Amino acid sequence: MSVRKRLTEKALGVGQKAVERFFADEQRAMKVAAAVGKVQQGKRALEKRQEGLMRALQLATRSDFKSVGKQLSGLKRRIRELEERLDALATERRP
Repeated sequence: MSVRKRLTEKALGVGQKAVERFFADEQRAMKVAAAVGKVQQGKRALEKRQEGLMRALQLATRSDFKSVGKQLSGLKRRIRELEERLDALATERRP
């Protein structure tokens, strides 16, 4: 086993033990879970407000980009299908 791999495994083991000790206290674990929940709520609220502001300024939002990306993927797939059909037709007509 290489030195790098041993050091990585040792570091992961130490990190895992530290996390286990940290969350061993149930009250601490509950406080951390509550804090994470609050952060997630805040993030969702920020994203919602950001999207509203972007729409008010008539700028594209993240959801707009996702939607356009999906449409573009569908168009690319359709182009490939049509190209394949054209190639098939072209090879059928060759003597």
